[in-house]
Amino acid sequence: MSKLGFAITKLLPITLVSLVGCGLVGCGGERPAAEPGTVHVVTTTGIIADVARRIAGPHAQVEALMGPGVDPHLYKASESDVRRLSEADLVLYNGLHLEGKMGDILEKMSVRRPVIAVSEDIPEDLLRQPPEFKGQPDPHVWFDVSMWVETLGPIQRELSKLDPAHASEFQANAAALEKELNELDARVEEQIATSPESQRILVTAHDAFGYFGRRYGMQVVGIQGISTLSEAGLADVDRVVDLVVERKVKAVFIESSVPRRSIEAVQAAVRSRGHEAAIGGQLYSDSLGAAGSPEGTYPGMVRANVSTIVKALK
Repeated sequence: MSKLGFAITKLLPITLVSLVGCGLVGCGGERPAAEPGTVHVVTTTGIIADVARRIAGPHAQVEALMGPGVDPHLYKASESDVRRLSEADLVLYNGLHLEGKMGDILEKMSVRRPVIAVSEDIPEDLLRQPPEFKGQPDPHVWFDVSMWVETLGPIQRELSKLDPAHASEFQANAAALEKELNELDARVEEQIATSPESQRILVTAHDAFGYFGRRYGMQVVGIQGISTLSEAGLADVDRVVDLVVERKVKAVFIESSVPRRSIEAVQAAVRSRGHEAAIGGQLYSDSLGAAGSPEGTYPGMVRANVSTIVKALK
């Protein structure tokens, strides 16, 4: 089985198969043409797009299907998305079941163009395997910066194949970004270590921060599991409330791409039991911040999250 076939096996079916046929022949709608000589790259998430832009420099037009605040677990491609994918020279996606509802589309697109899971170089033994999602690894690999470095290689390789004249530039850009991310990884470790050890408990709406916790020494507690496709129930809320009260956790956190009602339910229940847990702030989980903001880049998103966590838990 191909890497792509393995990466999207068991993904959920979607209702847009008929649109793929339309997209493959480019029917309807117009989009700005790429500059002559540049590679047209379409990514699923903004996190991937930011890295691809850094590596490609001026030699590629990179666009993301999912903008700020979009939940990739629930995302369904529109007809215009299918058309954009069909016009791309290269499609980059996270893999590891993150884009669950796009599986059939990515499979069909791979017949006509390179469709690459940027997570393909990450060693399998580093992937978290939450017991409640047996057979489905945790896809949120970008929260361990040292693991996200492994996504630079596939992006650089594919750009170099499509534009060999600029391969050395892609390699240099990837090396510079790797150095920056390694420094960021060390900085995150330093900052988290300033929080009291007893308060290194990160309570969020869904279990997106497992790699973050494993790498940087925090206990991570999500109300939902690794995917927001699963609904949180009263038992999930009660489980988290018990921990927050018992450990006297100072703050719980909302996420930019997940409704805040489950976290607010935890906060209210904790208050009813005589403990006050503040909303510590908003974390960027499955998407970047607004374009043009510091949080609109991958390193900026990581820095913003760490700053919010450390400030709230001191």
